[in-house]
Amino acid sequence: MTYNFTVLVKQKKIISHITKWLTNYIRESNCKGFVLGVSGGVDSAVTSTLCAKTGYPTLCIEMPIYQKENEVNRSTQHIKWLEKKFNNIESNKLDLSLTFDKFIDNINESKNSQNALALANTRSRIRMMTLYYFAQINNYLVVGTGNKVEDFGIGFFTKYGDGGVDISPIADLLKTDIYLLAKELRIYQSIIDAKPTDGLWDEERTDEDQIGATYAELEWAMNLHPNMGTLSKREKEILKIYTNLNKINYHKMQAIPVCEIPDNLK
Repeated sequence: MTYNFTVLVKQKKIISHITKWLTNYIRESNCKGFVLGVSGGVDSAVTSTLCAKTGYPTLCIEMPIYQKENEVNRSTQHIKWLEKKFNNIESNKLDLSLTFDKFIDNINESKNSQNALALANTRSRIRMMTLYYFAQINNYLVVGTGNKVEDFGIGFFTKYGDGGVDISPIADLLKTDIYLLAKELRIYQSIIDAKPTDGLWDEERTDEDQIGATYAELEWAMNLHPNMGTLSKREKEILKIYTNLNKINYHKMQAIPVCEIPDNLK
């Protein structure tokens, strides 16, 4: 009971801290509200709820591109829940499937080509452009929904797609932290229980399917002490997955490199 109470207090403090951080940031930025994509996953559900708690206008946009029905149902359900709970929620649903199809037609490509990963990332970038359109016309901030493992561990995001945001309120929290916040915020259990997916593929493809490890396993690798001792076969596999992805995607997790010109050349 003591442990549960301690965890509960911790989550309440984290929620309060993020809410205050969002409030202070938007005041200093002279923007009027927040806009973010709601996917039906736990990360966007928690992030949108935290934005709503600030009292500032929060525009939640559903942007399906041949999305699975269960994903769409969860995102719609969550937005309806937000609208009942808060009076500062705005919502919009834009089916971007035809926009994606038009892009494929214009580059003379097929969905099943060898460039499938590039096309999957294109979906994310189309969504990013949509969010920034609404951000600009409303003077809102685009809010990121990435967690710490995705954003700073393995780079599991699309550069200038879901990685193209103004602020990242949950990017210093591990996935397990997000689940605890979701419970404290009373997010629908169906969203908490849903297997994490980036929603960029026509077929059912979870994050674990793509990565080869669970978020809990990746968190273990991310926090692994150098003198951990002998590792099991699975632990070695997880560490290899984490290390390889961290190396491959390192460029995505760094600021844009700037070539500095020496004073004597200017």
